[in-house]
Amino acid sequence: MIKRTLALVPALLALCFLAATPAQAQMKVGVVDMNKVFSDYYKTKDAETRINEARGAAKKEMDDRMEARNKMLEEINTLNKDMENKSLGAPAREEKSKQRDDKIAEVCNLEREITEFKNTRERQLQEQAVRMRNGIVEEIMKIVNDRQKTDAYDMVFDKSGSSLNGVPLILFAKDGMDFTNEVVIALNKTKPAAAATPKSDAPAAAKPAATPKK
Repeated sequence: MIKRTLALVPALLALCFLAATPAQAQMKVGVVDMNKVFSDYYKTKDAETRINEARGAAKKEMDDRMEARNKMLEEINTLNKDMENKSLGAPAREEKSKQRDDKIAEVCNLEREITEFKNTRERQLQEQAVRMRNGIVEEIMKIVNDRQKTDAYDMVFDKSGSSLNGVPLILFAKDGMDFTNEVVIALNKTKPAAAATPKSDAPAAAKPAATPKK
């Protein structure tokens, strides 16, 4: 799952600043549960689906290459067995040896190709995931920043963040400070409407005629 973690040091410094601020300053603080925002934003689910599809396609390509490699190894084993046949003449044995050496060279080339493919595809998938995550973060932060400006928040914290020992940084916040749901609603306004189920053009089945009373 695509996630955004809270930067611990800036958050701790901000909390210390809040504690040192006089009450009469009336600072306005907001909180957002970024984990919930990410999980409830429809584009996060879409991004995960696309990444999983890309991983599945990469796995299939890898499996096809491994299958070809295993088939070549079987052919090499068969050629080795053929060469052990004492009734095989020298010219035939030499031909089998050449075929085996050619297959071994093919396997070596294929194994290098498999290694390169695996490393390249893994890097591509990671880069794709980072691009998608950064795009989602940018969209979420735009909504948060707009809300911060509109409601004049002095500070906004991620309530899903945790300290180094796993304790939540925000132990308590009044309901009025939390505008997570508003962020989710604003983000999901762009969600495409689900396609309506088309009505069948087939005529309705005729009702059976009532049995006349005797």
